[in-house]
Amino acid sequence: MDYTVMNVAPIVLLPFFAFVLNSFIVKRFTTLAVSISCGAIFGSFIFAFRIFKDFVFGTYATDAYVHKFFNWIDLSFGAEIFKINMGIYIDNMTAVMLLMVTGVATLIHVFSSWYMHDDARYGRFFVYMSLFTSAMLGLVLSDNLLSVFIFWELMGFCSYSLIGFYYEKEAAGNASVKAFMTTRVGDVFFLLGILALWSVVGSVTFVDIYAAVAAGKFEGVMALGIPVITVAAFSLFMGTIGKSAQFPLQVWLPDAMQGPTPCSALIHAATMVAAGVYLSLRAYPLMEAAGMLPYIAYIGAITAFGAATIALIQTDIKAVLAYSTISQLGYMVLGIGVGSYNAAFMHLITHAIFKACLFLAAGSVIHSLHDPHTHAGVQEMPRMGGLKNKLKFTWIAMWCCTLAISGIPFFSGFVSKDRILGDALLMALSNKWYIAPTILGFFAALLTAFYMCRMMFLTFHGQPRDKEVYDHCHEEHLTWNSNVPLLILSVFTLGIWFSGSLTGQGLVKVAGDRYEWFQTLIHEPVPAKFATHRRQQWGSEDIKSGANFPRASYDSNHGLSEEEAHHVHHIHHIGAIMSIIIAFSGVFLAFLMYVKKSVDPGWWVSTFSGWYKSLKNKYYFDDLYIGVLIQKGLLPFNNLLAAFDMGVYDRYAVDGWATVNRVMYKFARWFDDLIVDTVAVDGTGASVRLFNLVLRTVQSGKIQFYFLIIVFVLAGYAWKLVIN
Repeated sequence: MDYTVMNVAPIVLLPFFAFVLNSFIVKRFTTLAVSISCGAIFGSFIFAFRIFKDFVFGTYATDAYVHKFFNWIDLSFGAEIFKINMGIYIDNMTAVMLLMVTGVATLIHVFSSWYMHDDARYGRFFVYMSLFTSAMLGLVLSDNLLSVFIFWELMGFCSYSLIGFYYEKEAAGNASVKAFMTTRVGDVFFLLGILALWSVVGSVTFVDIYAAVAAGKFEGVMALGIPVITVAAFSLFMGTIGKSAQFPLQVWLPDAMQGPTPCSALIHAATMVAAGVYLSLRAYPLMEAAGMLPYIAYIGAITAFGAATIALIQTDIKAVLAYSTISQLGYMVLGIGVGSYNAAFMHLITHAIFKACLFLAAGSVIHSLHDPHTHAGVQEMPRMGGLKNKLKFTWIAMWCCTLAISGIPFFSGFVSKDRILGDALLMALSNKWYIAPTILGFFAALLTAFYMCRMMFLTFHGQPRDKEVYDHCHEEHLTWNSNVPLLILSVFTLGIWFSGSLTGQGLVKVAGDRYEWFQTLIHEPVPAKFATHRRQQWGSEDIKSGANFPRASYDSNHGLSEEEAHHVHHIHHIGAIMSIIIAFSGVFLAFLMYVKKSVDPGWWVSTFSGWYKSLKNKYYFDDLYIGVLIQKGLLPFNNLLAAFDMGVYDRYAVDGWATVNRVMYKFARWFDDLIVDTVAVDGTGASVRLFNLVLRTVQSGKIQFYFLIIVFVLAGYAWKLVIN
């Protein structure tokens, strides 16, 4: 496959052109606009699948890549060179990410055509979704941080628009502003990181940053006594914290559930929130060189555990999934922090699939349940129960995803999460600083299995707790745009797709020489390899077509000696056993509480009432940020600035300058009246009149006057002669 503009650009441009076209026709031709949006993203999926097929089924090389660029801005003058290039960088990770984003987005678009059909803003929803999908795909293809930032901000705008989609609701408007302002904190740091890298490397292209790390360009470069590489790595990771809702900027994501459920599935579960993790994966060599990994591990572990505890007490089905998303994003960040690069990216992909399916299934439940009095959708799980009898397909799909996220063997979540926890355990045994993140990670796994099964038991099992709501729920039928997308996604929750074996631990291999294809092809960038990196301009011959990338093969020892590999495998087996025990313990505890009812949840609430109150208040983060930081910190500071503005700047600078202007005006008026008007203007007129009088007198035209003048002149001469 030749990676020309015609083969790559449509991935981004098809949904973008759908956005542009639909912006004009959506009001009059809504059905056509929806069809264009769905067709555009499906077209992107076809092009993305061709790339995935070429990399995974064709080349199958760990180091395979395509890097093409074009000159975007050239402000060079003389010897001063200033050029900014834009381009694409496609490697195995890009190929997998493109397939995931386009595949999941296609199914969500199809589901949305059913879920949003009766909404008053049906067409507008697809306009925003097309723009978002285009921006996300542009971010994945980007070869540099500047274009990543541009697409990053576009996604932020789409997120803001879709969270506040029902803008007539005050809660939705507040949530959209909260999300926008919270993520801006991370975005400012992200931009600072870009500037820091530009100041040292002279470029923000990923491969140039890797090469600079390998060449030691950052050594000894300081800013205010802090190594620039630390400033850059920390700033980029702050971008991840904001976009991926990590501690302490996790507060915006639960409120983002005010948006339509398909938007929550695509933007706030599967793709946009994962973009922050994707950024950290791309910047991994920089963060490793800066010594940031322990800090990253702690942030991920605290987020995973903290969000899981809050999810325990949620009664809104979307709120459970929102906190679950934050927790699982924490696992990905934990994976990066413990050096589990491959597993972190695998969990990004597996989570995107099963969490998108979970949100769509939740949407199916909400769409099917209506309050008979208010006709509003029902999201509270205490009003549900027994729905497996009426929503059979949704129940099947949701259970598959629940087992996956809970880490049950044979499912994808077990494969990816088990490897993260195994690597965390390995790091904890060799470095005491990783003990706390590892413990938090295992506890979060227990809580995840519990609260997800709690959600399933409360929603689908037992007797209906609100008979009116249950009776108004119609029995589900298999339709192409309501539950078929859920069932397709649920198929890919099996671990066999990612590990090539039924269990994910190498037992019952089914993929032949492509066994462990994901672990074989996805590796962290090795900076030294990019010292001789080749790139081409658009239109030039494609390197990948003519390059001889060595074919990859799975190395069970991962480049380690037999003794080291045996130790690693032993620790991972222990971690896998612990993960399995923990997962089934969580499922069993939820079963005892909400099906058998032999364990009373109320006992836990009364016993841990203080903690329960903290969980109800989300650990008081909103109170801290709004009540303390904003109302007692930023608002008084704002009032101080306002007082300075009104009392000092306005009074002395603005009003004082007005006084000066009035004095200057009076002086200018006096000067104008006396000097300019009286002396200069009127004086000039008077002098002209006087001179005119003299001239008129002297030049009267009368001969007698001229004769008299002659007599006076002659008399003067005579007088002069007499005196002399």
